[in-house]
Amino acid sequence: MLALLQLPLLRLLAPVAMLSLRLYVGWFLIVGVWDNIVYAERMKEFEGFLQTLNCPMPEIAAPVSVWAQFAVGVLLIPGLFTRIAGIVLAINFIVAVLLLAPTGASERDLFPPAILVFIGAVFATLGAGALSLDALLGGKKPPQQ
Repeated sequence: MLALLQLPLLRLLAPVAMLSLRLYVGWFLIVGVWDNIVYAERMKEFEGFLQTLNCPMPEIAAPVSVWAQFAVGVLLIPGLFTRIAGIVLAINFIVAVLLLAPTGASERDLFPPAILVFIGAVFATLGAGALSLDALLGGKKPPQQ
């Protein structure tokens, strides 16, 4: 009975869950920075926003953050180099949380960047899952998730 309460059949859906998470987060990251990539004035706005947060070198930090998010999104969708992408994702949004927290941002305002830190940690520690290029190219079965 106890084994049944642990819902063992749900483990079969772990690859689909990881695929779904990768697809959604990857899409979210790409869409979220696309305007900064395509329109120089949007990148300038982001630089200005970072300046209001007392970010050091916002003219460098803005494009680094934007292109990091874009690259992570592109890698997450097919599940390629997912652990590295997870580390970059976590670091990028740790910086975002550290910049926003001193402004008096509420827990609600900090939730989006904070949850992306944890999602990055999940990808960094668990990898992409079975339905990914990492699994296909790695040739070995990913760990149970």
